[in-house]
Order: sequence, then structure tokens, then C-alpha cells
Amino acid sequence: MAANYLHGVETIEIDKGPRAVRLVKSSVVGLVGTAAAGAINEPILVSREADFAQFGAEGENFTIVRELKRLFAQKPTVCIVVNVHDPAKHTTVPAASADVIGTIDAVTGKRTGMQAFKDAYQLFGFFPKILIAPGFSSLAPVSTALTTIATAIRAITFFDAPVGITVQQAISGRGPAGTINFSTSSERAGLCYPMVKMFNPALNGGQGDIELAALSTVIAGAWSRRDQENGYWWSGSNLELLNVLGVERHIEAMINDANSEANLLNEAGIITVFNSFGTGIRSWGNRSAAWPTNTGQKNFLNVRRTADVIQESLELSTLQYLDRPLDNAVIDDILESGNRFLRHQQANGAIAGGKVWLNKDLNPPEQLAAGHLIPSVEFAPYSPLERVTYQSEINIEYLRGLVGKQ
Repeated sequence: MAANYLHGVETIEIDKGPRAVRLVKSSVVGLVGTAAAGAINEPILVSREADFAQFGAEGENFTIVRELKRLFAQKPTVCIVVNVHDPAKHTTVPAASADVIGTIDAVTGKRTGMQAFKDAYQLFGFFPKILIAPGFSSLAPVSTALTTIATAIRAITFFDAPVGITVQQAISGRGPAGTINFSTSSERAGLCYPMVKMFNPALNGGQGDIELAALSTVIAGAWSRRDQENGYWWSGSNLELLNVLGVERHIEAMINDANSEANLLNEAGIITVFNSFGTGIRSWGNRSAAWPTNTGQKNFLNVRRTADVIQESLELSTLQYLDRPLDNAVIDDILESGNRFLRHQQANGAIAGGKVWLNKDLNPPEQLAAGHLIPSVEFAPYSPLERVTYQSEINIEYLRGLVGKQ
């Protein structure tokens, strides 16, 4: 409080007004796997190819360096990597599912495996938003854990069907009689089938060779690339997969055939590849595993991600207002900050519109007296243009022009 009496001049800083809302990073990939070297069960930031060296050489039982190269083959991005290979523990066998899933030490509180992704915000100021565990994610316990972590940190995850299954087995895997890891209805899970083929220069004594690669890695790279080039609100479907030379199993694809294998897989909520004449091998599928159980707009992965980015951006920006007096000034600042952010997202093309306002019915005096404010938020994401239906008819009236020319 200022002094009651002053013979002089003073300045009192007024710290109020709307603030900028920082946009959450959406293209960051979280990769959990095994490496020959490097920190164990620690989130490591990777943003360039030179960072790969800390994980040692590629090897049959090591996944991290190989998968980073496959990710960067789509476009370099920021990754948060967790290496679960402990040489003191894994002397004769590669890491198991339990190591990849991880745990929380009851004594130290240290998180291991994919649980370490929860430490990313404290360490780097952002979470990974696209989670993968290639080489392990076809195992049901791992894919289930990926979905759980994705839910906890507002991410999405892509995981693979096992190698060698047929289209029918992939689709039946969505049902109760299925024997693969596709029995989920999570709106944060992207189910990937089949594997693809990529060139690995480290094989065959350094001469290189073609090998099967996890589609989940390539799809994650494609979605990250689309984020960087177009924006988080775009779908990663119908994007050419760079450096992919083939597929494990041919997937019949025709844009106007509802019975083609690519369409049947999408209809079952499975992301696949589209390869037709002159198209190259493209990612194909907009929907999460929530489809077809959930027919609402959020079964589109890009809509789910748009909601995540907007909600988390607003939440994190509100930290600067916490513990201030809950008066009209702070309420106005929160609302105007949010509305400026939504207007900016609308101008960028991320949403059709949105607003933040105060519903008085949700904020009675008793609640405000308890220090609890409930702003209301609404916005309209864009769905991807997934289907176009031309209505065509033959109109012989156009033939009248033939007579008029005589």
C-alpha cells in the first residue's frame, strides 16, 4: 500500500490487461524404444540428425536410431525420446513390454519407459503430441499403455497391427473375436496397417537393403510434417509418404469403390495406405479408433487435436492470472485474452469461429467467494473433406444447340 503522505513524485505500475496465449506445440513426436547407448529412461530432446549419435549404432535389437531416421525421412521434427535399454539388465535379450510401458518408482518417484513422457513439460515446456513405440506397439499391453499416456497428456498415438496379418484379420481385430491389438474405441488411437518397405543403408554390411518398417512411424512423421507445413488443424491423410518403396501386403485402393480394401479398412477405423496409378504411396485415413462407435466430429483425429491444442493453450496461459484478486478486472483479462486467441485461430483457418464468455448461472456468488471461476468456451473445428458425391444427370436439352447452328 502506498504511503498516506508523500511530498514528491511516484509511479505505481498497473499490471492488467489481456495477455497473449501461447500456442501449444503440436508436431512434437514422442518415441520410446531401445538404443545401444545414451541415457536410460530419461526424456531426451532430439531436433536434428546430429542428435542421433548419442544413441549409438543401429542394431537388430535397437529401435531408436532406425525409427528416428524413418521419422526424419518424412521431415525433420522435434522428438522426445526415451531409451529403455539398460545394458546392466538386458544382457542377453532386448527390452520387454514392461520396460517400454514403464512404471513409477515408489521410493524416488522416477518415471521409466513411456511414463517418462509425463515429465516432458517440466523439462522442456511442452509435451510430445504424437506418441509411438514401433517394434513394440503391436503388443496389446503396449498399445493400451500408449493410449493411456496419450489421454493423460492430450496426445494422439499411432500403433501397428502385427506383421503378417491379412486385411480380414486386421478388420476382425476390431471385434470381440479379434486376436490382435485393435480392440479399442479410443479417440486418441490411430490404428495402422500394414507395414511398409523402406531402404536401410545400414543393412547388408553397409551396402543397404529394403526392410519392413512400422507404418506407425511413417504416419507419425507424415502428421508431424503436415503440422509444420499447414497447421495442427489439418489431417495427415492423403499425404504422400516419402522414401516408402512398397508395402508389406498390397492394399487394393480405388477412390470411387466403397468395396476396395483401403475403404473397408477406413470404414473399420483403420489407417492404411492408398496406392493407385500415379499417386505414389499415400497415408489414407482420417479417423481414430473411436470410429465407428463414436460418430461425432471428434472421431476425426484432426478435430481431436484441434480441441486439444485450443484447450491446453487456454489453460496454460491462465497460469499468470491465478491467485490474483477475483474481481472484474481479472475476469475481463481472462475473457479478452481467450477471445483474442480464438480470433487469431479463426483468422489462421484453424477454426470456423469461437468465443470465451462468462455464464452467470455457472458462477454463483458462493462459488466466486470460494475462488472458483468457470469461463465457458466454444469453438467450431473443421472436419476434413472426406467424401464428395457428385449428382449427375443427362440433360438432352443441351442438344438443342445442334439445330440452332444450322
